[in-house]
Amino acid sequence: MPNVHSNISFGLVNIPIIMNPLIKNNDTAFNQLHKKCMHRIKYIKYCPHCKREVLEEDIIKGFQYENDQYLTFPKEELEQLKPENDKEIEIVSFVNIGEIDPSYFEKSYLLKTEKKSKAYDLFCEALKKEKKVALAKTVLGSKFYYCILRFTSYGIIMNTLYFNEEVDFPLEKLDVDVNSKELDLAIKLIRELTGKFEPDKYKDEYQNNIKEAIELKMKGSKIKKPKKKQKEQVSDLFEALEKSLKKNG
Repeated sequence: MPNVHSNISFGLVNIPIIMNPLIKNNDTAFNQLHKKCMHRIKYIKYCPHCKREVLEEDIIKGFQYENDQYLTFPKEELEQLKPENDKEIEIVSFVNIGEIDPSYFEKSYLLKTEKKSKAYDLFCEALKKEKKVALAKTVLGSKFYYCILRFTSYGIIMNTLYFNEEVDFPLEKLDVDVNSKELDLAIKLIRELTGKFEPDKYKDEYQNNIKEAIELKMKGSKIKKPKKKQKEQVSDLFEALEKSLKKNG
C-alpha cells in the first residue's frame, strides 16, 4: 500500500501524512508449475455446488454459525461497521515504550509529510523530549488496529499492534532454578559476546544461497550441497559453558 494519505489526530491538531510500509519482502519469488508440462498453475475460485468457476463480483462474505449455515455480509454492510474517522490515526494516550512487549508488534510504516510541516516537526520533538510513544487507533484496509507512533531519526514510525487475544502467552510464568557457578559462567559468556546491533551486517543466508543457485543453474552448473560444520557435543552444562568461554576467548 504505497503512498497512502492519512492524518495524525492529536487533540485538535491534525497532521497530514503519507504512510508507506517500512518492510519489504526479500524472498526470491517462485511460481508453481505443473511438473508434467512445465506450465504455471492457476488458482480458480470454484463453487462445488454449482460446479463452475465464480467471478469476484458474485462472491460475498459469510459467517458460519452452524454446519453449512451462514450469515451473509455484503461489502456495503461491512463498510457501515467501520469506526468513525477511519481515515485518521487518532492518538488516545502516551506511554513508555518499555511497557509494550515486542510480541505485540505487527507491521511497520513510515509516516512522512508531503511538504515541510511545523505541526509534524513539533510532534516529533515533543515525543523525543518526553521519551514517550503515542498509542493510537486507525483502520488499514478493512482491519481496525491499535498502534504506536514513535520518534526516530528517520521520522515517525508507526507499528501496528496485535490485540491481547491474538497473543497467546502461556498461563504459567517461568519458574527458574539455577546454580550460582553456572550462572556466573553464563553471565561471563554473555559479556564476552556483547556487541552492537548492526543490521547491515546480518544477511539472509538462505536467500543468498537461492540466488547463487539460480546463477549456477542459468550457467548449466550443478548445485553443490554445502558442508555442515560439525559441532562438539557436550552434555554437562558447566563444562559446555567453560569450553564456550575458552573458545570465544
